[in-house]
Amino acid sequence: MSTKFDASVSTPVDAWERKRLAAVRPASWNNPAPAAPYQLVIIGAGPAGLAAAREAAALGLRVALVERHEIGGTCFNTGCVPSKALLRTAAVYAEMRDAARYGAEVPADIRVDFSAVMERLRRIRSHLTNTTSVRLLAASGVDVFFGSAQFSGPDSLTVNGQPLQFDKALIATGARPDIPDVPGLKQAGFLTNTTIFELAELPPRLLVIGGGPLGCELAQAFQRLGSRVTIVQKLPLFLEREERDAAQTLSDAFARDGIEVRLNTMAVAVRSEGDEKVVDLVSDDYHSTIRVDAILTGVGRLPNVQGLALEKAGVAYDDVAGIRVDDQLRTANPRIHAAGDVCLDEKYTDTAEESARVAIRNAVLGGCEKMSELVVPWCTYTDPEIAHVGMYVREANARGIPVKTFTVPMHQVDRAITDSEQGGFVKIHVRDGSDRILGATIVARDAGDMISQITLAMVAGVGMRTLAKVIHAYPTRTSAIRLAAKAYNQTRLSARVVARLKHWLARPR
Repeated sequence: MSTKFDASVSTPVDAWERKRLAAVRPASWNNPAPAAPYQLVIIGAGPAGLAAAREAAALGLRVALVERHEIGGTCFNTGCVPSKALLRTAAVYAEMRDAARYGAEVPADIRVDFSAVMERLRRIRSHLTNTTSVRLLAASGVDVFFGSAQFSGPDSLTVNGQPLQFDKALIATGARPDIPDVPGLKQAGFLTNTTIFELAELPPRLLVIGGGPLGCELAQAFQRLGSRVTIVQKLPLFLEREERDAAQTLSDAFARDGIEVRLNTMAVAVRSEGDEKVVDLVSDDYHSTIRVDAILTGVGRLPNVQGLALEKAGVAYDDVAGIRVDDQLRTANPRIHAAGDVCLDEKYTDTAEESARVAIRNAVLGGCEKMSELVVPWCTYTDPEIAHVGMYVREANARGIPVKTFTVPMHQVDRAITDSEQGGFVKIHVRDGSDRILGATIVARDAGDMISQITLAMVAGVGMRTLAKVIHAYPTRTSAIRLAAKAYNQTRLSARVVARLKHWLARPR
């Protein structure tokens, strides 16, 4: 039986949304009269562009910031901020349904008020405009221009036809959803991260195409909010870059949540029948059909390089890989650098922000900082979370680096046991023959916070011997890191030392 659901119906603009829009794209805003020339022009006001603008303004530079849509970019408006607000509410509903696991009674009637869920999301997003707004940028000395930027030469561009001259420029235009080329998808209609947070009602049946971080996070959230979610992933496991046991742990969690998972499967055609979307699937030689109310594409992101007239600026680029930069984020034009998702493989907010700071220091201060020297963690915010920093074993093997891995399952950690959350692990990779940390993966509740301790150790050059000395408050999940470090210390005891110790302990007293 078909269900009536219209994904095109958006949440009406309320007071929270009006406040956000007034901060990130005020209707009354007039572009300033341009200074000539600017010491730095930044194209794109997402995480990278904002970080660059603040850094440059603090240095006292004449800065222009050009934004085509809204201040804050994908992360603030349609990415990290709204998705994490949604995930938190979804987790509350999951815990209510699973209350018996914690020795509590399951509420008799658990009803999801999707309107309240989305209002909270908008309220949180609106609140954060207190630190991200056009007027705050202007007050710091940044000239903010709204409009489409196009290069007109190696040291000039136009914004809606208005010319801007620059000594240096930074391209930080970010990325957009990569829409899969499935026949009939566009005609039937679909959701992306830029539109899903505008939904006015919960889709009863949701198909998620793609098993990357975005697809996994939203699939779990909507399942917990009451949608019947199916994930179609063309690969044999989720999160293709992560370690296999981490991805398998997430797969098990999805099964417990009731998400229908179809791996090694591709959507090959979509059509509309009444209120339903009918999707044809292929797995090896097996053909099947699924009927859903909405489709979310989460297969990846493409760099925003179109429409900039990069050829006129002498900037080399690729439609898939983005703007071509060297390790110091320089483009083919020595006046122009790039930062963030438009040029990096790692499309994360923290990476975008730090890359912008690197680019600014190199561009205007004559620095020679390298992206390859950064230690960058990342996290997929599913339940459990999957966080990683540094090398994977396969990367170390490819470079001929000998690796020894120390793993502590969370079921050996007292706090995980008391919280009834024993799934997951802490895994730390060390260069064999030393205590130097090469990388780590953590699968646990709050793994994104836990990975910071490993990241700090790697940045500071702290090895496993020192980590073993770090006292943790009891009981905490981070004690798993110390347990791994202690396991490393035990390997330092040679057979001869162990024999002497046993002999000493066995002697008569």
